[in-house]
Formats: sequence, structure tokens, C-alpha cells
Amino acid sequence: MATAVAATAAAAGGSNVEFIRARSDKREYRRVVLANALEILLISDPDTDKAAACMEVEVGSFSDPEGLEGLAHFLEHMLFYASEKYPGEHEYTKYITEHGGSYNAYTSSETTNFFFDVNVDNFEEALDRFAQFFIKPLMSQDAVLREIKAVDSEHKKNLLSDGWRMYQLQKHLASKDHPYHKFSTGSWETLETKPKARGVDIRLELLKFYKNYSANLMHLVVYGKESLDYIQGLVERMFSDIKNTDQRCFKCPSHPLSEEHLQLLVKALPIEEGDYLRIIWPITPSIQFYKEGPCHYLSHLIGHEGEGSVFHIIKELGWAMNLMAGESTDSNEYSFFSVSIRLTDAGHEHMEDIVGLIFKYLHLLKVDGVHEWIFNELEAINEMEFHYQDKVDPISYVMRTVSTMRVIYCLVVFSFIDNTNQQTFY
Repeated sequence: MATAVAATAAAAGGSNVEFIRARSDKREYRRVVLANALEILLISDPDTDKAAACMEVEVGSFSDPEGLEGLAHFLEHMLFYASEKYPGEHEYTKYITEHGGSYNAYTSSETTNFFFDVNVDNFEEALDRFAQFFIKPLMSQDAVLREIKAVDSEHKKNLLSDGWRMYQLQKHLASKDHPYHKFSTGSWETLETKPKARGVDIRLELLKFYKNYSANLMHLVVYGKESLDYIQGLVERMFSDIKNTDQRCFKCPSHPLSEEHLQLLVKALPIEEGDYLRIIWPITPSIQFYKEGPCHYLSHLIGHEGEGSVFHIIKELGWAMNLMAGESTDSNEYSFFSVSIRLTDAGHEHMEDIVGLIFKYLHLLKVDGVHEWIFNELEAINEMEFHYQDKVDPISYVMRTVSTMRVIYCLVVFSFIDNTNQQTFY
């Protein structure tokens, strides 16, 4: 998906960053780094009727202490409760909803993201309440059990989702020594029953875990109607009190799948209707080769539905209804490439044949090599999509933008692909 701005040569301490923007993008941008090492991208849009902000913290479920699975997710919930400056219960969420806004958060393997939007006239008040998440949250004892129940409700809801069930199954099949293997959502059992049986005070563990939230591990995107100078004044005043304890971000030791975890066939009964065949490989994350875009190239060819494609052959045989291919990742250190095929009843009886056809096609692609004309075509399409994309709502834009600020040489991952290094692809 294209992003409307890219940045190069991100300087260590200030705003002298060269922004490459879409031709249709009239917004203004500025990068600032506060004295506490918090990196911020400011966006000024005089035409917007909504303001938004998103904070990404490089602390996720991989940082959960042993025996306290789901603690990072639990902390995400607790930060919504109240703060020392705004002690009223759910002061932040009430203010947002009363002024035309929305809010949410999510915990991933390596990060936790918090975001909101609100009417532009109420942005300053909303942003100040938001900032208190990271300065002095209360995390009161009377909210602990209630939020554990909320986490447990999410877990029970996930049990009825095939997507979540298959994701957890994939994690379970990985190396037990890798954090990817762990249960990460949290539940009543992992956050209340088992800790209590061991004499563990979950609130004290929560306060201890919150110390990982250091300004040097945070990235913030702020989107407002006012000028960049005005927005910069707001963030300097509101976010400078976040402590920088110079924490190190979590780095995965290796890929979660080794040789013993490969070439496995796993059969699982779905809850929802429909049979799917999924083939999954461990790969090096394409973010490490963002100039070449190997996964974009390969997913285009494998997922192509025209005559002569692998899907066309399987469909003509009456074995499949659709096929999707692409990368899925939780980390900058490892990734997966998957091919997902919706099977017909006949296809269910020919799964091994389908797998054989997929691997024959992959071998053909490897032998045939990278075709520069295909690469150039994709590059042209990407460039066109980048420059003429539709303007998305502010909350979607800040969410999309913040997650790529962690990439060392780019604030936002450049949408174009411009290198046909064949060794990168195969």
C-alpha cells in the first residue's frame, strides 16, 4: 500500500530531512526529536476536519516476562484507565467520544500502538490526555481485575476466529526457545489464576513492566490543522516529560523456524465454512530489501490469475476458487511468505497435487529468472499509485506512517521498487 510521503537521510537530531511526497499531497511535514529522544513526525493539513495522533512503543508481547503471558497486552488496556493529571475514570476515552472522535490500541510482537482522532477544535485537550499515558498513568488496583476480564474476553472471542486459531497453531509449531512460540494475548489464567497461585502481585509486575516504556523507544505521529510551528509547540510542551531511561528494544535471536520445524503437514478443522490450503515458508523480511521489493514481485506472479498462471491451471482442474500470495510479518528480523488457496470439494481430494504444482511453478520462476519488463511494469504501477493515491482519513494515515518510522534510513518506507538484483529474489 502506498504512503503519501517518504523521507530520506533521517538526520540524528533534527528536522533536516528530505521528504519525497506524492504529487497530489498538499500537506506539510516536519521531523523533530525532543531532548528525551522521542522522535516525532508532524503533519499539517489545513483542509482536515479531524486531527489524529499515533504513538508506537517498541515494547510488545515478545517482552512478556516468563510465566506472565499477555502482560504487554494487559498494560495496553490499563493505560486507558486514568492518569495523575486526569484522574477521572476513563477521562481520555470519554473526552474523545464526546468530541466526535475514536480511539484504539493494539499489541504486536515487538510494539504496542495507541491512536485516536478527534474534531480539530478539541485536538489540544485530547492530545494532552493522550500524552499522560506515557508520563504518569495511575493503573489503580481497582481497575486490575476489570481489565484482566477485558483481556480474557478478547481471548475468548479469538477462540472463535479461524484466523486467530491458525495463527496460534503456527506459533505453537515454532521453536519453543523462540518468543514467537509463546501465547501472547493473555487470559484470566495467565494474568490472574497462575500468578496468584505463585504469590505474584500482577499490579506490581505491571508497574515494573511499564518501566520499559522509555522515550527512546517511542515514535509519534501528530496530524493537525494548524501550522507545523504550532503543532511542534504542542508536542514539545506535552511530551517532553516522558522519561528516557535509555532502554534497549527487543531483538529476536533468530528465525522461529529451524530445519526440524519445516516440511510439516498439519490438518486442522475450521469453525467457519470453507476449506483452505496454506503453504508457508520462513523468509528474510522484505523490509531489509525494500529497494528491490522481492515479495511484491513474487506475490504478483504467484497470485496472478490470468491464462498460464498456476492459479489458472488449478482452477481449470476444478480444484480451487481463489488464491492469495504474499508476505506476513511480526518482526524486522524474520518473516513468512504464504500461499493460501480456497479449495473446492474436489480440490480437497487433490491437496498433494496442488502443492506439487505450486512447487513446480516456483522452480520455473527460479530457473526463468527475474524479468526486467515485469519489474519495470510493477515499478511504474507503484509510482502511479504513490503519486495519485486517494487521501485517507487522518487516523489511518498516522497509523500507517508511525509503524515505518523504526526503519533506520526512512521515516516512511518508499513505495517505489528500483533494483533488479536477482540474488535478492531467489
